[in-house]
Amino acid sequence: MIAEQLRLVALDAPADFVYARSQMALSLGWHIIVASTGVAFPGMVVFAEWRGHAGDADMARLARTWARAIGVLFAVGAVSGTILSFEMGMLWPGLMSRFGEIYGYPFTLEGFAFFLEAIFVGIYLFGWDRLSPRAHMLCAVPIILSGIAGAFFVVAANAWMNTPTGFRLENGQVVGAQPVAAMFNPSTAAEVVHMLLAAWMVVGFSVASVYAVGMLRGRRDRYHRLGLLLPLTAAVIAAPVQIVVGDWIAGVVAEHQPVKLAALEAHYETSRGVALSIGGIYLDNELRYEISIPRGLSLLVDHDPNSEVIGLDSVPPDQRPPVNITHLAYDTMVGVGFALAALAAWTALAWWRRRDIPRTKWYLRAVALSGIAAVAALEAGWVATEVGRQPWIVYQVMLTSEAVSTAPGLRYGFYAVFLVYVVLTVMTVYVLRRLAGRHEARAPQEAEPSEPPRAEAAPR
Repeated sequence: MIAEQLRLVALDAPADFVYARSQMALSLGWHIIVASTGVAFPGMVVFAEWRGHAGDADMARLARTWARAIGVLFAVGAVSGTILSFEMGMLWPGLMSRFGEIYGYPFTLEGFAFFLEAIFVGIYLFGWDRLSPRAHMLCAVPIILSGIAGAFFVVAANAWMNTPTGFRLENGQVVGAQPVAAMFNPSTAAEVVHMLLAAWMVVGFSVASVYAVGMLRGRRDRYHRLGLLLPLTAAVIAAPVQIVVGDWIAGVVAEHQPVKLAALEAHYETSRGVALSIGGIYLDNELRYEISIPRGLSLLVDHDPNSEVIGLDSVPPDQRPPVNITHLAYDTMVGVGFALAALAAWTALAWWRRRDIPRTKWYLRAVALSGIAAVAALEAGWVATEVGRQPWIVYQVMLTSEAVSTAPGLRYGFYAVFLVYVVLTVMTVYVLRRLAGRHEARAPQEAEPSEPPRAEAAPR
């Protein structure tokens, strides 16, 4: 059934249409993980550095270790971001030729944010011990702000694809383009907040998971505890807020993209008092084997259990998204999100009662898995967002098949990019593991009983 839906989406499109979409999906899926570190990680590093200057040697060690990791991730993010910028013009010339002055505007601004970030990342990394503590930490402020600004501009461009505004079409041509108004379309605010919180969750849980693994292997010193607690605290705060933002986004999608919402919930028939569906397989215009919450979808959309919800039957079959992919990706994102919120509640309860994290190994195992889970939720969310908009590249304005390049041999570009990302992944993991290995020396708190504790300066 899924294959048949993909065939319908690709109907009458160039032969390499699937390869173009696959290449873009691969690039976006890889880059968004690395880009999240640029949004959330610098703030954590600066906090650790600040505590280090206040006399906390373990925090100083964490700050230096994490700063080196930021340098590596920024470098590979620059590579993947450059690939994406070329792909927009090479794979989707129909989009850029018609809407370039609108769609290209936020990407131009993102370029300025990227270069600003690059300049200050260099100053921050090479200015350690060469600048005063205050000047060095101030150098991180542009990194934090430009990371957030870059995320805003990219997500605003994506939001415009979902709710296009700021132009008129006359005889198929764009007139009266207003790029700034297009950036602040109805989906921008909700999508930006959702993405920023997702970045904090991905980075927070992922970094904490590394130290949770170390603690499971017996390294229970203060250095590892702080390495777990600092990023985990950020993620724990973001997780429950993300649930509230998810309700906000559901309302925006219901108002402006009702067919996408129908695909997210695999809801076929327009009706009132619609149930909220969890899981299941969509076959022959019917969701089967699902768990239903009576009137839940109507309540979620309009906060009214009897409200009407638009179904997939409101549009012809060739204008419906691939339902199973969209629905299962959405359920994965929501399910993992609630699981991470439960982990956040577990952490908060233990801290409220004992000013400490839970002492059971099951808790550390949960934290160790939370990094992978957060990345899975991030990827699933983007799949639901992008596939749920299909077959439109610009919702109800331009079909994806109309925007794709007609040049032959796009499949070879996909193979080449796939190989590039395999190499990038292997190299990134290798370098990060080497950086971590350089800090496996025994911490001051772990001195042998026969040795007196020695004061150690923060590593350089």
